[in-house]
Amino acid sequence: MKQFFSDFSKLIKFRLTFSVVFSASIAFLIGSKIQIDRAIIDEINWMNWLMLIVGGFLVTGAANCFNEIIEVDLDKLMTRTKDRPMPAGRMTTGQGLVSGLVMGIAGTWLLGKLNLETGLISVFSILLYAFAYTPLKRKSPIAVFVGALPGAFPPLIGYIAAIGHSPVGYVPMDYLIAIVLFSIQFVWQFPHFWSIAWVLDEDYSKAGFRLLPTKKKDKTSAVFTFVGTLVLIPVSLLPTILGFGGYYVAVTSLLFGLLFSWYAYQLMVKMDTASAKKVMFCSFFYIPLVQLILLFDLVI
Repeated sequence: MKQFFSDFSKLIKFRLTFSVVFSASIAFLIGSKIQIDRAIIDEINWMNWLMLIVGGFLVTGAANCFNEIIEVDLDKLMTRTKDRPMPAGRMTTGQGLVSGLVMGIAGTWLLGKLNLETGLISVFSILLYAFAYTPLKRKSPIAVFVGALPGAFPPLIGYIAAIGHSPVGYVPMDYLIAIVLFSIQFVWQFPHFWSIAWVLDEDYSKAGFRLLPTKKKDKTSAVFTFVGTLVLIPVSLLPTILGFGGYYVAVTSLLFGLLFSWYAYQLMVKMDTASAKKVMFCSFFYIPLVQLILLFDLVI
């Protein structure tokens, strides 16, 4: 049983799936609080929140499962992935396919019950991640841009799940908030992915993955990573600039954005793995922290 849970965790990439669900759930709570402030609803619909979490977990797990089916032969080549259940031979690709289909159908059904838009975006997310981003990883660094799209859908899905089922529906401000939540997570992913690609470059190269901007650890790739952190600062200040975030989230975004940029600057100067790891670990904390502070610092 212990091996089963371990394999299932690796199959769905549990930590990645958890971060995706966390992002969507926080956005759902943001949308719900906004509706409460507008006197559209009296309280948060916790049942819908739970449906979003379970549905998002299943959909993300399905996308990761399809990703591993496609890359099973490549996963055998890399140290960090060779012990996943399919490349290790503890699960067949047929079993993986059935698991992915069951999770994908069940998750999409749950999200679709929240509202049609949520269900449709979840399906598009699976297709884009598994069948566009995955094959592009060996072809071109543009894969990071393609992968950043489904990677930024979780807060969009969460916000739409909260707003889309209300009797009033969307107002113009909702579209703006949804775009901002999407944009923050979209821009954040570039320094996040590039720092990971730098740290794991030797392992990735075994499978022929080309995720760094220039396909190698050089000054230009480090500059791109640094610029990505700089762009993130004004984008993360948009909630306050546009009037739905308070000063606490602005200060948090600015301070941690500057710290993120400082680490990326050190990478640009030193060009070493130790600096890339600092950028990577900072990225892990940045996005959940900013989203949480925004949740408690809404001014609408």
